[in-house]
Amino acid sequence: MTIEIRLATKSDWHQVKFIYEAGIVTKNATFETEAPSSFDQWFGNAIPSCTLVAEEDSTILGWCKLTPVSYRKVYEGVGELSIYIHPDAKGKGVGTLLLSNLINASERGGFWTLEAKIFSENEASIHLHKKQGFKIVGIREKIAKRDGVWRDVLLLERRSQMVGVN
Repeated sequence: MTIEIRLATKSDWHQVKFIYEAGIVTKNATFETEAPSSFDQWFGNAIPSCTLVAEEDSTILGWCKLTPVSYRKVYEGVGELSIYIHPDAKGKGVGTLLLSNLINASERGGFWTLEAKIFSENEASIHLHKKQGFKIVGIREKIAKRDGVWRDVLLLERRSQMVGVN
């Protein structure tokens, strides 16, 4: 069996939503408490060429997407990523495969900086991002509440070695 990385489509929505909801349940993946109601709401202003799924035998094992951090021209090459892995696929390299493909797609799209905001307790996600060249550039202390508790979020960035180097 081979894992295929491809662009996300509307037909992936139910599986993408399940994976997102599994992340919500952990209380360490997002401040959200419920998934969006539709693919279009979930997709939002994501970059189509940087909204990917990992699929094996018609089963979505994970997804990632990139959204602009701003619509100001000076930040056109800076994007914020989200990545979620199916609970049954954790530890199988799906995150590494998705994130490396997202990095490549983002660089083809002209992005020079990727950022991720990760709960400080989410050690697996922090490790995944560091493995792909991200570094912690800050801590957003008590940035928002989850279940009435203030939470810290680490800000990680990865600067391209190919785009925006001059």
